[in-house]
Amino acid sequence: MNRTTRRLADGREILYFDADGSTAAHDAEDTRDLPPVSTRSQLRHDALLGEWVVVAAHRQTRTFLPPADQCPLCPSRPGRPSEVPDSDYQVVVFENRFPSLATGVDTDVPPTAPGAPFAELRPGFGRCEVVLFTSDHDQHFAGLGRDRARLVVDVWAERTAELSAIDGVEQVFCFENSGEEIGVTLSHPHGQIYAYPFVTPRVERVLASVRRHRETTGGDLFAEVVEAERTGPRVVAANDSWVAFVPAAARWPYEVQLFPTRRVPDLPALDDAQRDDLAAIYLDVLGRFAHRFDTPMPYIASWNQAPVREGREDWWLHLQLFSLRRAPGKLKYLAGSESGMGAFITDTNPEDVAEQLRAVVVP
Repeated sequence: MNRTTRRLADGREILYFDADGSTAAHDAEDTRDLPPVSTRSQLRHDALLGEWVVVAAHRQTRTFLPPADQCPLCPSRPGRPSEVPDSDYQVVVFENRFPSLATGVDTDVPPTAPGAPFAELRPGFGRCEVVLFTSDHDQHFAGLGRDRARLVVDVWAERTAELSAIDGVEQVFCFENSGEEIGVTLSHPHGQIYAYPFVTPRVERVLASVRRHRETTGGDLFAEVVEAERTGPRVVAANDSWVAFVPAAARWPYEVQLFPTRRVPDLPALDDAQRDDLAAIYLDVLGRFAHRFDTPMPYIASWNQAPVREGREDWWLHLQLFSLRRAPGKLKYLAGSESGMGAFITDTNPEDVAEQLRAVVVP
């Protein structure tokens, strides 16, 4: 994999990634007249839940559903400069123009929120990156092909390793939102990477469950779950290095988890064979999501990686892939029980969903 580093007009970093053998120079200049990026994020601690909330009010003016001919993620063309100065690219990563977290954030914040002595405040330190999977605006991840998907896997791993090395970063999260129903504001095929200055609530809860299981039974909860699911009724696809299954207590109408069959803490720890097999099985499962109904399912792909420091020896890398689609033309809305109490009520049966996805014929 070849990497080329450049700067955009406002000073943000842009990285071009090309498969080995590429001779692209990526030397086009960003000709736009851009104001400096202004980031006023802060972290506020919810004392009752014990969780951090990112307050990023400056993001209200971010780009929202532009027409295809004004997409800021397509390559630049004469008279229409974009976020990518070059006229073509394979995979590109750049710092978000409207970041929730940033390394250059204002550090002058009071210790607590106004009138709330228990709501600790911290600067919104971190980094938010955008990952462009292809220059083709009308493409989607399921149609990238195995070579491009493998390049994206390598980019995720490279960025995870580099962001994890930033002092103050505690967790790196790679993800993709796909479909307007999910809340996507730019339709070009892309994902994002967040480098958090804290360990996220989901990862903290999973680690607590793993440790509690070990203390009470002496067992390895991750290993036992993976072993049981590999031979269970909810397997959707599998290969030499990975298994994809609908979790027994799935929260979402269509949800699949992908686990490597050998424990690794994060994407950088995957070897070449695991990365090849990941590209293959991920495209397989995404294809099933795309063809389960007459239109592709909107989805979120969420990489659950080990924290940078704590709990790495206990963690098992995995991907959550889930959709709000519960039936043709129908979405699962997170209403009172889910949004208010965090108690999920599912509209589908996990075993039935696995059977339906196995039956999908991908062209």
